[in-house]
Amino acid sequence: MENLDSFDLKILRELQNNADLSMQDLGERVGLSHTPCWRRIKRLEKQGIIKRKVTLLDAEQLNLSVNVFVQVSLRHHRENALNRFEDAVLDVDEIVECYTVSGEKDFLLRVVVADVTAYEHLLKHTLVHLPEVGNLSSTFALRQVKYTTKLPLH
Repeated sequence: MENLDSFDLKILRELQNNADLSMQDLGERVGLSHTPCWRRIKRLEKQGIIKRKVTLLDAEQLNLSVNVFVQVSLRHHRENALNRFEDAVLDVDEIVECYTVSGEKDFLLRVVVADVTAYEHLLKHTLVHLPEVGNLSSTFALRQVKYTTKLPLH
């Protein structure tokens, strides 16, 4: 964040709250006129700091309220085995997050499904068949206490 000044940080905070703001409204909120604000956003996009703009959906209203955290151990830890698993994960829509982790397990997945039956089907027909999977351990979230897409920009 060495190249970001206070205006850049203000812009990023405001966009994390609402990416639909008009350039006029965004400029007013951060203390810049339209053109300098627009130029900063284009620079932040070019630098890859702003990756993309998305619409966040309400999972409950879409009947996708079950979150399952799956710890995965692979059979082998060769580079090609890790790459095969990672590539396969990209094609499974229900896997919304995937992390390589330290410790006894190799990956942590967050899976979103409608219900336990849907997860069981995904487990039996997809997850256990991912390349190199040795062991899976599933933990069902009971209730979401906090969820945010906002990064802590201080």
